[in-house]
Amino acid sequence: MGFNALIYLTWSKNLKLSLVFSLSLCFLTSNVFSQEKASYNVVWNTQSLNSSASMPVGGGDIGLNLWVENGNVYLYLSKSGTFDENNTLLKLGRVKLKLSPNPFQGQSFKQELILKDGYAQISGSNGKLSTKINVWVDVFNPVIHLDIKSSQNTITEASYESWRFEDRITKGKENNQNSYKWAPQGIVKTLKDEISFKNNTVQFYHQNKPETVFDITVKQQGLDDRKAELFNPLKNLIFGGSMHGDNLLPAGNDEGIYLSTPFKAWTLKSKKPSRSSHITIALHTVKTESISDWEKQLTSLKINNNHKSSIKWWNDYFEKSFIYINSKDESANQSAKNYQLFRYMLGCNAFGKYPTKFNGGLFTFDPQLTDTALKYTPDFRNWGGGTHTAQNQRLVYWPMLKSGDFEMMKPQFDFYLDLLKNAETRTEAAWGHNGASFTEQLENFGLPNPAEYGWKRPADFNKGMEYNAWLEYEWDTVLEFCMMILETERYNGNNIEKYLPLIESSLTFFKEHYTYLAKQRGAKALDADGHLVLYPGSGAETYKMAYNATSTIAALKTVLERLLEHPNLSEKQKSEWKTMQKTIPPISFRTFGDRATIAPAKLWERINNTESPQLYSVYPWGIYGIGKPGLDTAINTFKYDTDVLKFRSYIGWKQDNIFAARLGLTEDAAKLTTTKLKDSGRRFTAFWGPGFDWAPDHNWGGSGMIGLQEMLMQVDGKKIYLYPAWPKEWDVHFKLYAPYQTTVEGTLKDGKLIDLKVLPESRKADIINMIK
Repeated sequence: MGFNALIYLTWSKNLKLSLVFSLSLCFLTSNVFSQEKASYNVVWNTQSLNSSASMPVGGGDIGLNLWVENGNVYLYLSKSGTFDENNTLLKLGRVKLKLSPNPFQGQSFKQELILKDGYAQISGSNGKLSTKINVWVDVFNPVIHLDIKSSQNTITEASYESWRFEDRITKGKENNQNSYKWAPQGIVKTLKDEISFKNNTVQFYHQNKPETVFDITVKQQGLDDRKAELFNPLKNLIFGGSMHGDNLLPAGNDEGIYLSTPFKAWTLKSKKPSRSSHITIALHTVKTESISDWEKQLTSLKINNNHKSSIKWWNDYFEKSFIYINSKDESANQSAKNYQLFRYMLGCNAFGKYPTKFNGGLFTFDPQLTDTALKYTPDFRNWGGGTHTAQNQRLVYWPMLKSGDFEMMKPQFDFYLDLLKNAETRTEAAWGHNGASFTEQLENFGLPNPAEYGWKRPADFNKGMEYNAWLEYEWDTVLEFCMMILETERYNGNNIEKYLPLIESSLTFFKEHYTYLAKQRGAKALDADGHLVLYPGSGAETYKMAYNATSTIAALKTVLERLLEHPNLSEKQKSEWKTMQKTIPPISFRTFGDRATIAPAKLWERINNTESPQLYSVYPWGIYGIGKPGLDTAINTFKYDTDVLKFRSYIGWKQDNIFAARLGLTEDAAKLTTTKLKDSGRRFTAFWGPGFDWAPDHNWGGSGMIGLQEMLMQVDGKKIYLYPAWPKEWDVHFKLYAPYQTTVEGTLKDGKLIDLKVLPESRKADIINMIK
């Protein structure tokens, strides 16, 4: 219905002019936001210089870097869980597509990410020849599709390019891509793949050899006698795939160098010129000793040429949750667009076996384009492939609660669940007590990273400990993932029964380990007030040799409180956790001038990093915040703690924007969040980094998402605060999730809430609108 028709209809029913105006305003507002939604597509009208100017495309558990360079289409292939013997997260190669005559050597060119549909389209014309290529990934089957349609007959050449055509010794910083890092024990090699033409396809795979970094690490950490009972994700792992094209036949090999990396190519070429061609690349990963098993499973994969089901999945994904901003402040608009683009990147690993890695996810590119000194292969990423840094990983996964992406959180939860037995085994072996000991730099088999654990250790140094100034005594990061699990039950009604042993074992470790340490020092296990003595501890990686670190206390208090709300705990379990709850010490405070602030710990011996764990009691633990006691003390901490001020930044994993939002500090939250979510400086604007890690920096994007969400909506029990740190002048249309299976969709226009949809409607009574 048009604007004029709306006026006529309204007046015909003798309604007031004010109603006409409000209805018209709603219509115009929704139109503005729908235009804004369409503008979130990414459109490039020129080709790219190199892989750093690539566009992410993906689905299921596959990520592609897509770009067009010198008239040729390129794709890097990545898939969740492709860990080699050294625990490098290997790419699955590069594909080069060349058409003759070439439509991409003319005057017209366009590459577009059609965001809501989750695919990319490349189009170009050269004289009378015009071509469109749709690049998409089947969300439900691990298959990549390239649909090519031209106005004239063309010859298609599709080349599978690999830099792993021979064994390659990795030296120096290149070993940061694997679990050996700066401390390789002898020569480290990335072993070659097997690549061949087979039945008119190119087939490629990597089969892990019997000995891997798992075996080296188990021996290093004194667990050889228990190796048979430990979970080993690298053993018998085979991953790879095949490339096939309609009307394409093997056409020989080639070789070359891309940037600094030599490669060999296996080319498929059109049997005869054609106006259309369909190329599929099927990828498969499995644990088996038999290549024939892998091949059989690969060839049985469903090749579904119907794009509609994948488009529907992406449509539903973007309808499920969104933030669209329409403001005179261009930095606000940019933040909302990059929020959506980053959420798209997360959606590309919705069904991965392994969580999305903080240090690049599925979209890393040639390392020398991030750091010119690192002329390594495209497999490189800093901080390892199979190594998971919990402080960073958490920021990738916390925003999925409010975006309602509960299913996508499962790989991160299962990651810890799979490692539970290994973590309990190493605890028992090192200290003789119960509980799961999860360290900060954690391998995908549950043991500390061997380089961080330390090869040059004192002979009598406890084998459960990392000999590392940054990581020693940092055990509490697993509790954030325990809390996320508990929150999926509260938000979405998830059945979390299978995760309860993980949560309980993680809590048991703190109870038993700090009782154990106290008894090593003296006759009493608790202090004079009946509290655990959490010493030595750690306030993140920053406040070291800490006594009663605030981040640990806040974590234990909050997880215990939430666990005790779980409806299916036995009376014995409830009694056990209530007893532990009473032993958690209080948070400590300190003053700056006459202002009370939250202290990072009761005492500490040194500062090692630049985190602000004293504010973890604000986020993620929510002990302090809007509508809660002690808000003034938390605000003082943000404003006056000299460490917090010195460490403040928007880069990488820094979460000052989140703290500001949680404290209702609108101006600070807006400045820090828009700076964090501003365009990255790369062609794809959500490829941030490297920050402290690598590019694209996913914990940079995740912390930006959290900040924007918390500015819009915060929850406390059943209370839902709308716009607690939102600038009135930022018009916004959003849909986010709240606890108790609640969705909140709202529109703010000219500082007024003009539309609010809450499901179930009964939860509208719990809404507190902070903008009046």
